[in-house]
Amino acid sequence: MNYIEVELKLEPDYSEILMAELGEAGFESFVETDEGLLAYIPENDFDENELNKLTAKYQDLTAIAATWKSLERRNWNEEWEKSYEPIEVSNQVRVRATFHEPDPSFKYDLLIQPKMSFGTGHHETTWLVMNEQLSLPHQGFSVMDVGCGTGILAILASKLGATHILGFDIDEWAVENTRENFSMNNLPSKTEVFQGTITEVQKGQVFDGILANINRNILLAEIPTYVSHLKDGGWLVVSGFYETDQVDIERCAEENNLKKIRSNTRNQWACVVFEKLNNS
Repeated sequence: MNYIEVELKLEPDYSEILMAELGEAGFESFVETDEGLLAYIPENDFDENELNKLTAKYQDLTAIAATWKSLERRNWNEEWEKSYEPIEVSNQVRVRATFHEPDPSFKYDLLIQPKMSFGTGHHETTWLVMNEQLSLPHQGFSVMDVGCGTGILAILASKLGATHILGFDIDEWAVENTRENFSMNNLPSKTEVFQGTITEVQKGQVFDGILANINRNILLAEIPTYVSHLKDGGWLVVSGFYETDQVDIERCAEENNLKKIRSNTRNQWACVVFEKLNNS
């Protein structure tokens, strides 16, 4: 499967809002450039008319030009390496590629080599979830990463002390990439990843914590299932939706025996932490 690379030339002030719009339209990865933005979407999901409508929406606000091309799988690492910069979260986590030197001032050093997978750390929602993970208990925990992308959230969970990790994604590239990234970060043997959805997680298998950085509609449909795989008192972190959708997410969680612990936002994206209430 090939990907489409869209190059947007625009003013820097509009990069964040365009990433948000493109994320809703199915684009999975983004790289900011000196001239604007590169965005990536599976070729089968690309709609040129939708792209034209989106750029036209902002023509009155800023000069914007969009071009696109089909990007073969083998070209991705080369393109990514040209512009990828490490990501830093709360002065504790640094996500870097193998060609970056480690920085000992950061407590948690994460290595990734994405292959068009969502979750390089640059997207607001990935940053938000990692930031929340730093305040949650992980030591000795079992953690499930729903829609794992590059596996970055699961890798941080392991570095925070989780001893059993399960990740899955519907994208075969994401699964392949997660396995490679798990290996690069020396994750323990009790680490699993498979291609599929939450429906393929064994019934009765429960976790101390669940990470779900997906999108509004999937979260609303799957939160009841997440709860069935969460231990009493366990935590659930959800992101991948706008601030305006947060009320719907919280209502669904409350209806499914979850208590809101806290929430955070970053450039119009939201993240919420819940705790499963005891059944007794």
